[in-house]
Amino acid sequence: MAENVNTQRTSDNGVSIWLDDLDRTRITSGNLQELIDNFNVVGVTTNPSIFQKALAQVGPYDEQLKELGRIPVDDAIRELTTTDVRNATDIFRGVAEASGWVNGRVSIEVDPRLAHETEKTEEQAVVLWNKVDRPNAMIKIPATLEGLPAITSTLAKGISVNVTLIFSIERYQQVIDAYMKGMELAAENGHDLSKMQSVASFFVSRVDTAVDKILEEIGTDEAKALEGKAAVANAQIAYELFLKNFTNNPRWDALAAKGAHVQRPLWASTSVKNPNYNPTLYVDSLINKDIVNTMPEKTLKAISEQGKGTVSITEESIAESHKVMDSLKALGVNIKDVTDKLEADGVAKFIASWDSVIEDVQKGIDRVNA
Repeated sequence: MAENVNTQRTSDNGVSIWLDDLDRTRITSGNLQELIDNFNVVGVTTNPSIFQKALAQVGPYDEQLKELGRIPVDDAIRELTTTDVRNATDIFRGVAEASGWVNGRVSIEVDPRLAHETEKTEEQAVVLWNKVDRPNAMIKIPATLEGLPAITSTLAKGISVNVTLIFSIERYQQVIDAYMKGMELAAENGHDLSKMQSVASFFVSRVDTAVDKILEEIGTDEAKALEGKAAVANAQIAYELFLKNFTNNPRWDALAAKGAHVQRPLWASTSVKNPNYNPTLYVDSLINKDIVNTMPEKTLKAISEQGKGTVSITEESIAESHKVMDSLKALGVNIKDVTDKLEADGVAKFIASWDSVIEDVQKGIDRVNA
């Protein structure tokens, strides 16, 4: 199969396509390599929900579970997940080298139960980085208030970071500040900034899910006209903030001169939750240079079949996005309240998934060692 013209066009216009999924079968079957070869996939993200789905499978992980024996479940989870991430980074090694270490990245997240514990997050980030032991890995750290200093300290050690669970413009600015401080410290500590990479995972579809519910309750024609617009507007304004921080900024220019790469915005949660919305909505509406879009395979398939792939973040679209947010405010929609709740819910969701991982892996340990 030749490269897909729609995913190729999306890539050509500045978007790095990463897959929001990983499991052992995808690695061993050759499916991951096929997505690289034919659909312009140049990276992978994982999260507790993805590993919960993967590790619930009976079969693919049994051989390693047998080798591990009756070890504590937390240790078993670390071995299983870092093995998958290590093997995936090896598959992406060529992509990483060809892109100057910008792409070819595979992310693994710190235990979500540590989302509000700075020092323990910092400690586990180092453990996971050393365990995967690949230069094209990334450690995911949530953008909670407690996560911000952990992001800085992890970068300062020369470790690439994927900052996750960003919902608000205000928090995104704090994330950018944490990134720049971390890279300044990394430079002071003698690390090669050109080999480091960071993305800021800005969540998209969940904003529409939350705001649309409020708009439905308001019920006016004005409210109905705004349904399905908040998420894209929020993300477009985030891209505006990205440009502001990484263009004609002396602080950033000093880091760039030392080889640092921009911290790219990564659009996460890009599958539509409302079946009435176009399945390519959160990809086609958010295209410009220096962007990552991580998508589940279903969304990737939709892009390959019907994606427009043309630049869609422009000065005009950003101005329109500000109007959308002003209109929402005029209707009484408090975006900060929405995004604060989404962050809290996001952490809770990942913790629930992690609890399921613990249960499923313990069952696997008991089953193969019976």
